[in-house]
Amino acid sequence: MKLLVLAEHNNKDLKSSTLSTINAASKIDQNIDILIIGSNCESVINKLKNTQNIKKILVVNDENYENPIAENISQIIISVAEHYTHILAPASTFGKNIMPRVAAKLDVAQISDIIKIETADTFVRPIYAGNALATVQSSDSKKIITVRPTSFDTVSTEGGNAEIEELSLEIENSKIEFLGREETKSDRPELGSARIVISGGRGLGSAENFSLLNEIADKLNAAIGASRAAVDAGYISNDSQVGQTGKVVVPDLYIAVGISGAIQHLAGMKESKIIVAINKDEEAPIFNIADYGLQADLFEALPQLSSELDKLNTINQ
Repeated sequence: MKLLVLAEHNNKDLKSSTLSTINAASKIDQNIDILIIGSNCESVINKLKNTQNIKKILVVNDENYENPIAENISQIIISVAEHYTHILAPASTFGKNIMPRVAAKLDVAQISDIIKIETADTFVRPIYAGNALATVQSSDSKKIITVRPTSFDTVSTEGGNAEIEELSLEIENSKIEFLGREETKSDRPELGSARIVISGGRGLGSAENFSLLNEIADKLNAAIGASRAAVDAGYISNDSQVGQTGKVVVPDLYIAVGISGAIQHLAGMKESKIIVAINKDEEAPIFNIADYGLQADLFEALPQLSSELDKLNTINQ
């Protein structure tokens, strides 16, 4: 068996989702190659060349691939696919955009969002908004897989010694043209990989009230999330949404503020190691999965929490 992992990056920084996907791949076989497609991405190559479990790094370093257009990247993957039994990518927006096209072009079934590997052809993935787990077995000779990054630890970026091979491919670019990208810039940790997440729901009442979460997030070095109800109400942008139709997070600590706990939201955070819920409704479903629950008015509880964090920080200093 020989495996290929598609690297997720922004040409400068490697996404931790790639390191989690490498770890998942290593549970199938240790014969792993990495495919890096981008422009001026030497820092990404340098980050990966010493990463454990990697045999070879395949590089397409061309200004035509500065922006990840699925129609173009999929052609590169397909051109090298014959050498691999398994092709994996993170189940992020990046991987979800590219891998279905690869699977369709190769005429195989994609195995999506896996959280566990049983054998080389048998995998576990969540279904029904995470309320059930399906064990699926693929009889396809080539497995196209997306991996839920939060279900696997990242591998070490030290101790490896991968060979680097520059690919020179004659790929006909599609008629799809990249026009621009709008991104939310933040000094806080990335939501999908943060160790602490504090999320707000419709109970916060307005976009202005989300500033209460900002203050606590800064003190905890936490990422800020939100329920779909809060996003739909316009309190915060949709890139902060946690849930079945948003991001899946598995932090060490998840604080849910003013979130009732609809099944769609729980699907995105219920695997968190410790869950704290603050809600004035004692019947809120979020309390059923919370490790610690506080029935209180969030507009009283959050300032008190912020004050206690200040005291704690003073003691630690």
